[in-house]
Amino acid sequence: MGLSIGTLFPLRLRLWFGRRFFHHDIMDKAVRVSWHRLIKGPCDPPEVEAMQYVAAHTSIPIPKVHKIHTTESGFIYIEMEYVQGSTLFLPRMSAGDKASVLGQLKRYVEELRALPPPSSGLVSSAFGNPAHDGRIGGRFFGPMSVDAFQELARGQLIMEEVPLLGEEVRQVHTSRYEIKFTHADLAGRNIIVRGGDIAAIIDWAYAGWYPEYWEFTKAHYVTLLDDWQDNVRTAISPYDLELAAEEILWRRLPEPGTAMTTHFRGKVVEHPGSYPSATWLEARSKLQADDLWSCTMKLYPELFA
Repeated sequence: MGLSIGTLFPLRLRLWFGRRFFHHDIMDKAVRVSWHRLIKGPCDPPEVEAMQYVAAHTSIPIPKVHKIHTTESGFIYIEMEYVQGSTLFLPRMSAGDKASVLGQLKRYVEELRALPPPSSGLVSSAFGNPAHDGRIGGRFFGPMSVDAFQELARGQLIMEEVPLLGEEVRQVHTSRYEIKFTHADLAGRNIIVRGGDIAAIIDWAYAGWYPEYWEFTKAHYVTLLDDWQDNVRTAISPYDLELAAEEILWRRLPEPGTAMTTHFRGKVVEHPGSYPSATWLEARSKLQADDLWSCTMKLYPELFA
């Protein structure tokens, strides 16, 4: 299929037109720019990697990526298919449609979890680069072991201090977990449906390789007004102990990847925040690559120091 005439215009002009013609919500990073396409951005490399990886290795319906745009400043925009439908809102669905959608979602999650993990066994983006998750904060982290990731999730508290956070945290952070490919933001707003069918799963910004419980716990991370959390265990294998541990950490140590100073049991605790791993940074320094990561590293050098 040939390009539409709209694709010949500069990115800035297409975004300007889309915001005005398609009644854009100022809080939404995705701008519809034609009847069949939208442009999302600025985005980070892990989102591009995840969409490419899932499209290549699964049957999960996601928007087709048409083009990756990079601006002179280094911002990344993803031009993708606009998928017709409505965001999932379970209370409005018939019992039959609800069962159908949850059954499909279960199969898609199982398909993600069946993907062969990297031999490194590290928490990372789809292609083994640093990951990003709003639960951790606004910075990149990894690639890193599950133990190191859990240490980051508890604000770098050493294991001797972990029991102070609660028995659930102690049990989870002394257990062994496999890594699974994870969307990491499954919620109704990110599932497009038409009737009783899932038309697309969207917003892969946080997706990557995470501890096996991360999909279930992250599906509870955002407060929702519908009955999503009552039905989520139908589609995602439950990890109730891990959820209890995460809920403690959400309350006690929000965004542990953000550099900050806190007070814990009368002590001042300095949290350095998260950074890409030293091993990854060293490997990148030896590359002469001109890719999406080089754009992001030039745009936000403080995140890679």
